Amino acid sequence: MHKRFLSLWFPFFATDRIVKHHPHLQDIPFVLSGPERGRTMIKAANKIANREGVFVGMVLADAQAILPQLHVLPEEPDATENVLNSLAQWCLRFTPIVAIEPPDGLLLDISGCPHLWGGEHPYLDDLMDRLHKGGYEVRAAIADTIGCAWAIARHGQHRIVVPTGAQEEALITLPPTALRLEPAVVERLHKLGFHTIGQFIHIAPGTLRRRFGSTFTARLGQALGTVFETLQPIQPLKSYQEHLPCLEPICTATGIKIALQRLLELLCNTLAKEGKGMRRGIFKGYRIDGNVQQISIGTSRASHSPTHLFRLFELQIPTIEPALGIELFVLEALLVEDINEAQETLWESRGDSTEIAELMDNIVAKIGINTIHRYLPAAHHWPERAIRDRISSDMHLQTTWPTQNLRPLHLLPHPEPIEVMVPLPDYPPILFRHRKKIYKLVKVDGPERIEQEWWITNGKPRDYYRVEDESGARYWLFRSGHYSDDSAPEWFIHGFFA
Repeated sequence: MHKRFLSLWFPFFATDRIVKHHPHLQDIPFVLSGPERGRTMIKAANKIANREGVFVGMVLADAQAILPQLHVLPEEPDATENVLNSLAQWCLRFTPIVAIEPPDGLLLDISGCPHLWGGEHPYLDDLMDRLHKGGYEVRAAIADTIGCAWAIARHGQHRIVVPTGAQEEALITLPPTALRLEPAVVERLHKLGFHTIGQFIHIAPGTLRRRFGSTFTARLGQALGTVFETLQPIQPLKSYQEHLPCLEPICTATGIKIALQRLLELLCNTLAKEGKGMRRGIFKGYRIDGNVQQISIGTSRASHSPTHLFRLFELQIPTIEPALGIELFVLEALLVEDINEAQETLWESRGDSTEIAELMDNIVAKIGINTIHRYLPAAHHWPERAIRDRISSDMHLQTTWPTQNLRPLHLLPHPEPIEVMVPLPDYPPILFRHRKKIYKLVKVDGPERIEQEWWITNGKPRDYYRVEDESGARYWLFRSGHYSDDSAPEWFIHGFFA
């Protein structure tokens, strides 16, 4: 089989990841920075910052001198690596061989795969369209060699398929840096007048080796295909799945329950041996008419108890329609997590016990997954960001709940604008209007200054007031910004006290 390789390059990978979690940064210039050689350097910059003359490798102080409104966030190498690993696992649906090219690329061995999509062009279009929909900017190229695909993806056109055997024609117009060379070697090439690969591609290998070293000729050979190069593929995540084919089609609820119990015993036995438990699972029944019936569950804590998991699935079994019969059952654990030994001993556990977690799962299975919410404190100043969803019972406190200041019982998801009347600038309000209703205030306590975190955004400070109206109802208001000659600050209501 003739080898074909696909190189994916995410030019704004680190910043794309930030924007997906912080959409408010989408339209402003920002960079990721980190220490290097005793100075703070720019590790990644978004497109807006690039257009303003800020680039990767620049000293942060120089960038801020060029662009004073630049927003700076600390680099998180581990988080970027984790997202790149997740993308690599996602790409396994296109080919079984995927390798990571840190810090912002992937390499795929697609030999024998594109014909399933109708050719290399539809294959490439489908992959890139899905990545674009996921919020990533990506450049890609397909070629006979890893080196050629890598070079074209980073220095060629937006997306290109290099014909078989046409590596040389594709490379000759590219700069020497496209060969993955050391910066010192590239600088030496430029000093000698070699600004494109085509200017030295036909020079004898021995001459190039003596002048630039063996690594140079190896990289050139890898791009042309005269030197063999291999990938270091990632290992696919283990699939926790069990199958149960039926000799005769199953048409009854009793038969479905028996099949589910057998599959749970097999799957939970495997999970228990590895010290793991199911967090999300799906049970499928393949009918003889081609239709697939399925039910799914979620747990608040990883579990490998067949009895507990069966009770969760059992509530949904009546929704399965066997029709003429089901000939194959499949049970898969979609999300698997490690189980701590402390979970198995109730009297030594801390926090939620196993029984409580199972009770919560039963309640959620009966009344819906979005009916129960649990929260943990988050290390943020602004109140709407100071909590996070507790997805699992095993999640622990990363910071303590604030108790030094009074907070409203009901906090609005987002502050709502109001109109206020103040006797003098920087004084508390004496009345406010919210949703066309006027509230006259008789008591006011404050202000409490809450600043925004500088590494998220340079937002205006907030001055919060606890106020009480004539009927005794109490509210949590704040002023965003300060009074000045240019403009008046905005006022918002953020919560209600009991």
